Formats: sequence, C-alpha cells, structure tokens
Amino acid sequence: MNPDLSALANAPRLLLRATLEPLQGTRFQPTGFPEIGAAQYDGPDGTPMLLVESAQSMANRMEAVCWDTVADDWVSPLRGLPVIKVNDKGGKPLTNSVLEAHRINSPYILEGQDKTVFDKLRNELADMDEGFVDLRKLARILLSLDINALLHGVFLAKKELAGGRLRLPRALSGFIEARDSKVAASGGVKNDSVNPSGDTSKGFGNVPFARDEFVSPEIEAYFNLDLAQLRGYGLPDSAFNLLVALALYKIRAFLERGLRLRTACDLDCEGIEVQRPHGFELPGLAALEQALPGLIAAAAADAGFETTSVTYTGGGKKAGKGKEEAKPSESQGNGS
Repeated sequence: MNPDLSALANAPRLLLRATLEPLQGTRFQPTGFPEIGAAQYDGPDGTPMLLVESAQSMANRMEAVCWDTVADDWVSPLRGLPVIKVNDKGGKPLTNSVLEAHRINSPYILEGQDKTVFDKLRNELADMDEGFVDLRKLARILLSLDINALLHGVFLAKKELAGGRLRLPRALSGFIEARDSKVAASGGVKNDSVNPSGDTSKGFGNVPFARDEFVSPEIEAYFNLDLAQLRGYGLPDSAFNLLVALALYKIRAFLERGLRLRTACDLDCEGIEVQRPHGFELPGLAALEQALPGLIAAAAADAGFETTSVTYTGGGKKAGKGKEEAKPSESQGNGS
C-alpha cells in the first residue's frame, strides 16, 4: 500500500523536527571544522548553540543508509533505482554515485578515460551550450542516471557541459543542532611504557591531549524537503511520488539506523514532529520499505532507470618530477 501523500498536494515544503538524545550518558562529540573546531554560536536570544552535524554531512549520511556495501547495491527496498557504478581496471567495485561526495559529478565518473557518462551528458545536453539552461530536461536526464542528484543537489562544473552552468540545489536538506550547550572538557594520554620520553614526532613517548565534548538539554535534527522544487521539474506523478517517498525513507532510515555519528556521538531518536504542512502524518519506516518497490516499478518505465558501469584506471595522484602532470579536476561540486 502506497503512503498517503495527499496532505502534501499544495505544500511548498515538508518540514520535520526530530528530538534526539545521547544513547548512553550525557556527553556527545559534535562535528568539527579545520581551524575552527566545533561550530559554537549564539542563538537569536543569546542562548549558546552548537552545530552537531552539518547539512553536507547529513546528505552523505542519508545516502549511506541507502547502500548495501556487502552486496554493492541499493538496500533491498530500493533495488531498481538508477546508479552509476565505478570499477577499477580489474573489474572490482571502486565507488558509485550514491556514495561519492559530488554524486554524478565525481571525478571517478567524469574525469577518467572511460567517457560513458560524460559523453551521454554532453550529447543529451548539447543544446544548452549557449542560452537558456533547461533544468527540466537536466532533471529528466539525471533521474534516469543518478536519482540522488535530484534530492541532494549537484553542480556539473565542467565547461564542456553547458559551460559549467548545470546545477541543481538541494531539495532535501537537514542538520542537527544543540541548544544551551556546554563544554565537557576532559583529556587523556597516549602512553608509551617502553620509552616514555621518546621522540613524539615519530610516534614514541607519552603524549597528553585535551578533549572537548559537549552536553545539552536539547538536541534536535531538522529536515526540509522542497516539494515546490521537485514539482518544478515537471516530472511524471509516478516520479514525483517516488522522489518524495525516497526522501522520507532516507530520513526515517537515518533516524533509526544512522545516528552513530562518531565513536563519541551515538544518539537516539525520541520523537519526530511534522512542523509543516499541518495534517500530514509521516509514514513509518516499515510502510515505506513495503511501498518503495512498487513505486520504483511504477516510475521506471517513464524515467528510464539505468545501472551504468564505468571503469576508472587513474590513481588520482599528481605525477612525479619529470612526468606529465595529471590534469586537475574541474569538478567543484556543490558540497554534500
């Protein structure tokens, strides 16, 4: 039985808020950023706030719960969705468009010697080299190759593809923040019982270190699904319903299975609230798992879902002195 999406018919956004708490104890470790550390800031009323998980990290995590790494395929309820698989020169799985940070814009897909995907995009989008960029046409092509790009966004920043102007913003985004956060300072030492005063630059000796974790009375995850953006692509109803159900699955699966963000950040979902639109009841994970195979089958005929394989033979390293330098990637991506 398909989930009832009628309450979303005229809604521009679906907004959700989930209440989280540490699975054990009270402390947790937030995401960190180079040269910044934890992202601490004051809320509008001066309340100390903390970014626990960023939008780009949340996108990666909501994609990861969709992939079965052992089977090298979508998890069972999502089998049949399009994906681009990248194999090494020996034919072994290397990566894929679900797990790549920039999805179809991955250098392993577009920058290698195998031009299968690049040539398809260039041929299909040749009429956009100048003038108006037809985002509806771009959406239809991406739907058949890399459905995640329609939900999490993509930036095809290659000049050969419409002059590098092809981009879709995120339709599904999320973040986690903590309110009234306080530092829980601690530390430790890496002990060397053989040579405590050894050269620490080479890994010897005792090395003391500081460690900051945090506590908070309120940890909340927020999700935003831009329904108006998805409708704007002009896709068939079967594809639109599939995209919405897939987004809901990602949220539900992340909250139930993907909340061990780090060793010291293992969270539990205490409840989910639909903030907008009023009257929409969020389907459970089991109901979505049951409905998705039928939704995929219904959308497949119009969407032309493909499983595409490419071979990547490069190493992604700069050449040594006296050798030809590897061509730098033009892929900038939109962050993920």
